[in-house]
Amino acid sequence: MGTPDFILALRRKVGNDPLWLSSVTAVVVRDDQVLLAKRADNGEWTPVTGIIDPGEEPADAAAREILEETGILAVPQRLVMVHVTDLVTYDNGDQTQYLDLVFRCGWQSGVPHPADGENTAVDWFPLNALPPMSDDIRKRIAAALSSEQAAQYVFSPPSPGGT
Repeated sequence: MGTPDFILALRRKVGNDPLWLSSVTAVVVRDDQVLLAKRADNGEWTPVTGIIDPGEEPADAAAREILEETGILAVPQRLVMVHVTDLVTYDNGDQTQYLDLVFRCGWQSGVPHPADGENTAVDWFPLNALPPMSDDIRKRIAAALSSEQAAQYVFSPPSPGGT
């Protein structure tokens, strides 16, 4: 699935200027494996990620994105992390920054495959043999695998006396 229609409408108004959007990262776990997708846009292995549609519940967005991108049915189990991504500049010049909600999700059924063209490969990886990936993605996966029940929040306290 390509860029959502509501973002295309926003882009007609704001051009390439930065958009602030809400997104989900869905870390799907099955036994001692995690589901990863190789992104078509940059070739990186990541958990399933996607934009939350207007009015959509974040957990519903996570389950929807998993099914759309991988053909897997999974159930969000808990929110594990809330953070802001770095500013992303896409090949066409569009800029976006995301408030990302990371969910640990449990596999229910299905055989993974690249279902919508956003990924070139989808597969299960043993937790002790993950492919190369960014530190940011590793942090999201670590949060999902943590036994901590409370979500992690990235906090940068304001400095005294100003900005």
